[in-house]
Amino acid sequence: MRTEAAQRVELVFSLFDANGNGVIDSEDFDLMTNRVLEAAVASDGDAKAAIRTAFRRYWTTLATELDANGDGVISVDEFRPFVLDPERFGPTIAEFADALAALGDPDKDGLIERPLFVSLMTAIGFEEPNIHALFDAFGPDAEDRITVATWAAGIEDYYAPDMAGIPGDQLVAARAV
Repeated sequence: MRTEAAQRVELVFSLFDANGNGVIDSEDFDLMTNRVLEAAVASDGDAKAAIRTAFRRYWTTLATELDANGDGVISVDEFRPFVLDPERFGPTIAEFADALAALGDPDKDGLIERPLFVSLMTAIGFEEPNIHALFDAFGPDAEDRITVATWAAGIEDYYAPDMAGIPGDQLVAARAV
């Protein structure tokens, strides 16, 4: 596993630990889902249902695959190897990537404007300077938009253990605020 991938996983774990208790549990996914849905006010019911389903599947996949002792929580040590295994976790990430990217396109024109992108990523818990750096790394057009497909692919790349030098690395880079 590349160092960059390990750093990305550590960041994701810290964000998914939405209640800050040091482990990931079902409550964390409920909290994150609600924060993301609050940021997606312009999205339709189908897009909101899709992200709710994707978050729920994400948790269910983690709980099923990793909670061997049945305590209902996932530690960072349990999380690391699984989340970077494309064969075991790839379909869950693909569903999540498609649902989150679609949530960023409420007018369904295939484009995501920076303000909504920032709102959704902030709701997840990423730092705003890093969010802007990520958006810029995706190569926005002259009207400051990226495609839904670009964002979805970027999310999938973020979880790839062999990827480095990808736009998603902007999320873990230290930035002045």
